[in-house]
Amino acid sequence: MLRIDQLHAYYGKSHVLHGVQFNVRKGEILALLGRNGSGRSTTAKAILGLVDCQGDIVLTRADGQEVKLVGKKPYEIAHLGIGYVPENRDIFPKLTVHQNLMLGEKRGHQSTRWSFEDSYRLFPRLRERQHTEAGVLSGGEQQMLALCRALMGDPDLVVIDEPTEGLAPKIVEQVGEFLLTLRERGVSVLLIEQKLTIALEIADRCLLMGHGSIVFDGSAQELKANAAIRKEWLEV
Repeated sequence: MLRIDQLHAYYGKSHVLHGVQFNVRKGEILALLGRNGSGRSTTAKAILGLVDCQGDIVLTRADGQEVKLVGKKPYEIAHLGIGYVPENRDIFPKLTVHQNLMLGEKRGHQSTRWSFEDSYRLFPRLRERQHTEAGVLSGGEQQMLALCRALMGDPDLVVIDEPTEGLAPKIVEQVGEFLLTLRERGVSVLLIEQKLTIALEIADRCLLMGHGSIVFDGSAQELKANAAIRKEWLEV
């Protein structure tokens, strides 16, 4: 559903992505792995129109129409059906949990997949805290909120950057279950992670990135069996 071909991205004069190529299939969890500085987050920002880039990023919509994303503004890309959960979560601290979710709603759109009740059922803690200002939530609660807010726009693809960073093991497990629920409902997930464990548990396919390029594309089982490439591009 999303095809990336010969993608180059820049921060000023710094050339960060060097001809990145991969695709995200409908209804799959694709893990994009790599060390810090490898270009994973820049890839996510390029998809969402948040950095200068060249190349092709093509979204195939449910009706078969192909839409080129390079050159479009972030809000236009979001309206096309791509959700984004950034690493810093970007919640609105002075608004309540429920108000944050309301901001994610796709106005005038009758969603058949996601509702406020879905969010509260997936993460009961959010129901308990729905009238609490988001700024006083714990890190895990803020991550739950950021994930659910992205779903309120009823996306076909969600790009999620480091959702388990700094979270307790129990919350990491909840996030993993949440991602599996997305797949069950037909939503594709591009999961950007540094941790190998969660990727091997839930991803259908894994990419490894190094120095701004894709250096491995295969199943989680193939990555698990390839100790040499993990040592070279992932493990410390």
